[in-house]
Amino acid sequence: MKRFTAILSLIALLAFQACEGPVGPQGPMGPQGEDGLYVVGQTFEVEITFNEGNDYGEVFEFTNEPLVDGDALLVYMLEASPLDNTQFAWRLLPQTFYLDQGILVYNFDYTVNDFSIFLDNSPIDFATLDPYYTDNVLFRVVVVPSDLTSRIDYTNYDAVTEMLGITDDDFVRIPAKSGK
Repeated sequence: MKRFTAILSLIALLAFQACEGPVGPQGPMGPQGEDGLYVVGQTFEVEITFNEGNDYGEVFEFTNEPLVDGDALLVYMLEASPLDNTQFAWRLLPQTFYLDQGILVYNFDYTVNDFSIFLDNSPIDFATLDPYYTDNVLFRVVVVPSDLTSRIDYTNYDAVTEMLGITDDDFVRIPAKSGK
């Protein structure tokens, strides 16, 4: 008897689930929502030639306005493929290279007013580096507002720019603070 009741209940459940009632009239329009959040405050592109004259680093000021306390700064370095130098990738700093001379690290730091990109402390004599590692190295800098709540792999340049709606035209080229 319990089995018969269970089967009958299952059939009734399936029958009622498939039923639809008449569609009622559309309700009144709700209140106007707030404008969407504009999440990218600033994006920059900088080119650096690391040398003894700039102590193997440069400082850049934020051109529009200072950061809001809590904003994050992401710095990506344009890196050619070591296999053929024709494929490029944007890599998140800090970026480490293992060379015959030792370990080379590109790093950065920032305050609400400026940021710096530099070759980090290393036993390498930077003056002996191949120009590939020091001359006209291109970086892209993205400010991620503190109120951005999405989770994303910030090491993936393409995912970050897509999520924030950034195009190549959004990057503003700025000079080093030292003017070098």
